[in-house]
Amino acid sequence: MASGAASEDLLRYNSVARAFHAVIAVMVIFNVVSGIGGEAIEDIWNPFPVHKATGILILLLSLARIGWRFTWTTPEWPATMGNLQRLVAKVTHGALYVLMLVVPLTGWIMSSASKWPISMYGLFDWPKFAVVKDSPLAEAAGESHEVLGFLMAGLVVLHVAAALHHHFVIKDNILRRMF
Repeated sequence: MASGAASEDLLRYNSVARAFHAVIAVMVIFNVVSGIGGEAIEDIWNPFPVHKATGILILLLSLARIGWRFTWTTPEWPATMGNLQRLVAKVTHGALYVLMLVVPLTGWIMSSASKWPISMYGLFDWPKFAVVKDSPLAEAAGESHEVLGFLMAGLVVLHVAAALHHHFVIKDNILRRMF
């Protein structure tokens, strides 16, 4: 049931949506990798100040992306996608949007309980929430941040694998409409 990409009209996301996608994707991948593997490289380079600043930017850009999303209509799904694939795609995208907000928010809460400032790439300090170390909120945020970070990693892998499957196996325009 594969249909050649040349036979379908290429309906793309608008340039602002594609830019948000690209920038946030790179930041999310950096933060997933630095969050999961950061302790292993701390003797060489401490990624956590950059990880925190990037998390705040992911939160802000995701809010802007969601706001932008309400100003236009997404392209139609290709005919190659059945109802189950569309449902899985919608649920995965929804979960990614939620995680792009909740993971940075839990990190911000957790970092607010630290004695260290939340430095925005050395340019200025980001404000902290009134959270104290070892408080139930700080502990819940820390645990949630870690668990949800792993969930984010899994969904990113699923998202990329699905896009590549569409491009190389199904040969539809799913991947090309975002680039």
